[in-house]
Amino acid sequence: MDESGQQGFTSFGYETVREEDKAPRVRGVFDSVARRYDLMNDLMSMGVHRLWKDAFVNQLGPSPRMQIVDCAGGTGDIALRMALRSRRGSDAAHVTIVDVNEQMLRAGQFRPEATRLASHIDWITGDAEALPLPDRFADAYTIAFGMRNVTHRDRALAEARRVLKPGGRFLCLEFSAPVVPVLDDLYERFSFNLIPKIGKWVAKDEASYRYLVESIRRFPNQEAFADEIKAAGFGNITVRNLSGGIAAIHSAWAI
Repeated sequence: MDESGQQGFTSFGYETVREEDKAPRVRGVFDSVARRYDLMNDLMSMGVHRLWKDAFVNQLGPSPRMQIVDCAGGTGDIALRMALRSRRGSDAAHVTIVDVNEQMLRAGQFRPEATRLASHIDWITGDAEALPLPDRFADAYTIAFGMRNVTHRDRALAEARRVLKPGGRFLCLEFSAPVVPVLDDLYERFSFNLIPKIGKWVAKDEASYRYLVESIRRFPNQEAFADEIKAAGFGNITVRNLSGGIAAIHSAWAI
């Protein structure tokens, strides 16, 4: 039984849909917003998402020749940061971006920094629940703002564990539950009242951004998600709240 409470069904925001229908609908959302996705992130978070992503990459501390899988990597925002952060002369980490949405990947490949780092980045269309990669492939697995969009988190976490080498690092950056009561109320009002309207004005797509807001609210809180990570076979799990818990970094190790 999934989080919707019904066998064979799952949540698509606040809507209950058949499990097999969620992935195509999520792809439709990101097809629609791909070209304006990075701009919308700036507007929705007032630029704070850049600080969160920098903190995420710094926590990993990528090094040259490190093999990294960036799942749900979309336009490459995290992957390009990791490659740049790890670069020493002509050497850098190698990042394999896997995303189910071809439009997002295509938008990322046109970024100027993607051209400069082309030899260190692979762009692969693939599903987080069935990664097109071999066992024990990577030193690190990262996923930023993508875990809440998968249909079966347990399968995605199992795939993360499978592709990691023993002792490999798992890092997830995701919207979470604010831990400050007043902040929680303010964030709730901003999310539901303003973000869909910004989506309508800028991306010409209010419905997709309403789904994104609802998907944030349906995602488990910090402790519950840590329990899911543990159940997938990871150890040494830590949680780092960002901006009072609006976002959180879950770190774990493949044991």
